[in-house]
Amino acid sequence: MPLADSDGTSIYYERHGSGPAILFVHGSGGHHAAWWQQVAALREEFTVVTVDLRGFGKSDSSMPDFDGQDFPGDVVAVLDQEDLTDAMLVGQSIGSVAALRAGLLRPERVGSVVLGHSLGGISHPELKELAAADRAEAVKLPVIDRLLTKRFQQERADLTFLFQQMGTFNVAKMADLRNLDTNGPSLEDIEASGVKVAFLAGEKDAVLSVKTVTRAHELTPGSHLEIVPDAPHSMYWETPEKYNAAVARLRRTLTAQKEAA
Repeated sequence: MPLADSDGTSIYYERHGSGPAILFVHGSGGHHAAWWQQVAALREEFTVVTVDLRGFGKSDSSMPDFDGQDFPGDVVAVLDQEDLTDAMLVGQSIGSVAALRAGLLRPERVGSVVLGHSLGGISHPELKELAAADRAEAVKLPVIDRLLTKRFQQERADLTFLFQQMGTFNVAKMADLRNLDTNGPSLEDIEASGVKVAFLAGEKDAVLSVKTVTRAHELTPGSHLEIVPDAPHSMYWETPEKYNAAVARLRRTLTAQKEAA
C-alpha cells in the first residue's frame, strides 16, 4: 500500500499509468476513489496520481482534530515520495486551495495547477467579494443541488446515491477544510512562483459562478480558462467525458508551453 509521510502523518495515494503527471486533489466529500472515471480515462496517456488528504479515505484519521493548513503538506509529501517533476495538480472545489498552496511550496515539482470550481483561496479583495456573493446564493439550495443538477439526480439515481456514499468513508468534514482560505496567496505570489494557473469551471456550477471565475482569470496574469457547457460543480462525477477532455487538453497545452519556453 503506497504511503507518504507528511510530518509523521501517513498519507495514502495511488499511481496509475505513465506519461506527464496529473495529481488529483479531492474536495470535502471525496477521496482517492472518487476519481475512478478519471483514472480509467487518462492513465493511457498520463501518469495519474490520486491522494487522500489526512482524515479522508485511507490516510491517517486518528488525530483528534484536523487543520486545513496541513493539507498542502500532504500533497507535497506525495510529490516528494514519487519524485514528480512538472506535475499538474488538479483540485476539486476546496481541494483546489490545497493544490495551489502545494504548488507554490514546490514550484520545482509543479508546473501548473488547475483550480477546479474554485478560486484556490487567492487573496484579492474583489475576488473575495464575488465569491462571498456566490456562496450566499448557493447556501439557499440543498447541498446535493449545489453539486449535481436535478436532471442528473432524477436520471441517475444510482450514481447520485454512490456520490453521496463517498463521503461516508471520511472522518474529516467540510468544517476542517474551511481555514485553508486563511492567509491565501496573492496574485503576485503566484506570478513570482512561475507556476501556471488554469481555472476550470462548469457553466451550471451553483457554488461558483462563471462570472466570478472569468474575473479571476482576467486578474491572474498568464492564466488559462476552461468553462465547460452544461456542467455542474461536481463535473468530474456528472459529466466525466467533458471533464476528462478539459483536463487532458490543459495538460497537453501547459506541457507544450513549457517545452516551447
